[in-house]
Amino acid sequence: MITQKELPSMGEIILVNITKIMPYGAYCELVEYKADAYLPISEVASGWIKNIHEFIREGQRDVAKVVFVDPTKKALDVSLKKVTSKEKKDKINDYNLEKRAEKFFMQALQATHKEAKAEEAKKKAAAVVQTYSELLDMVVEGKTPQGIFDADVKKAFEEIVAKNVKPKEYEVGYSVELRALAGKGNIATIKKAFSEVEALGVGVLYEGAPHYKLTAKGPSYPSVEGKIKEAEKTLEKYKGSLSISVKK
Repeated sequence: MITQKELPSMGEIILVNITKIMPYGAYCELVEYKADAYLPISEVASGWIKNIHEFIREGQRDVAKVVFVDPTKKALDVSLKKVTSKEKKDKINDYNLEKRAEKFFMQALQATHKEAKAEEAKKKAAAVVQTYSELLDMVVEGKTPQGIFDADVKKAFEEIVAKNVKPKEYEVGYSVELRALAGKGNIATIKKAFSEVEALGVGVLYEGAPHYKLTAKGPSYPSVEGKIKEAEKTLEKYKGSLSISVKK
């Protein structure tokens, strides 16, 4: 995280290190914040707990959910049992990606012997994004923000990312029902409409008349959704001779 908040928000999924275990709970250090939290025994696991040491240990790193926040006292309670397996997996993946992106950020500064400008670069980056992983995504998509790095550092960062990160590819599919209106449309009209759609980079899969599927791929969901929207607009031009229904 480039800009670190003092405290996490209610319901936020966070990483914790368990530092001290007591009979009825445990104290935790927050990995991503300069703060501590309390883990009540009732939030360690579901069901009755006779011996807390059977469920957690000192030095353990885990994923927790914030269940109580008092900003005035900087007091926090967290829960392990309220974290789903998906939330736990996603949080660990997000954290690892964030640390990896931060490493690339620093490597670019080191490669150009500008480590002394690290804090300055971080402040400039914080004005554009909140996390290193957001910055990494922008670089992968070829949209490196201007003004964060000197030209040589920007080039080094882009080269490091290109060497180490495989661009993400997202795919979406929409179902289409397309029928020729009596006396107004025909197979040739449908073929013409779909040829214009394919020219936009959108795939057309025949599933058995009148059912078709539109598919698009790209580096981000907004980009692929944008392709589908353009395809819809193209098909709408034929509404006078075709019956068209597009559904996600």
